[in-house]
Amino acid sequence: MNRQRGLALSGLIVWGVVISLVAILGIRVLPEFMDYYKIRQAVKAVAAESSGKTVPELRQVFGKYAEVEHIKTIGPADLDIFKEDNQVVISFAYEKRVPLVANVSLLIDFKGSSSGRGYGP
Repeated sequence: MNRQRGLALSGLIVWGVVISLVAILGIRVLPEFMDYYKIRQAVKAVAAESSGKTVPELRQVFGKYAEVEHIKTIGPADLDIFKEDNQVVISFAYEKRVPLVANVSLLIDFKGSSSGRGYGP
């Protein structure tokens, strides 16, 4: 008795639908994560060159980084700037809603800090 091996047409269709849904989700979510990493890099760069600068000057420097990197998600006023262990720490937090299908959307909370130890005081 020979057993048949392989994939049935119905199984192929199910797997095709699953793979396409995952691909669509990835295509819609990936730009948001890329934007988050650009913001995080800009915040770390501003914090690295923060010696002797005031809070308004740091916000202005971030504004220049945001303009060059085309960051529209947050602005200089959205940054939390404080001192921790005699170092300037810049942190940020924002929500991004990604529409998926009809009235279904994905809400992502982004948080970051230049200290690398999490968000905020």
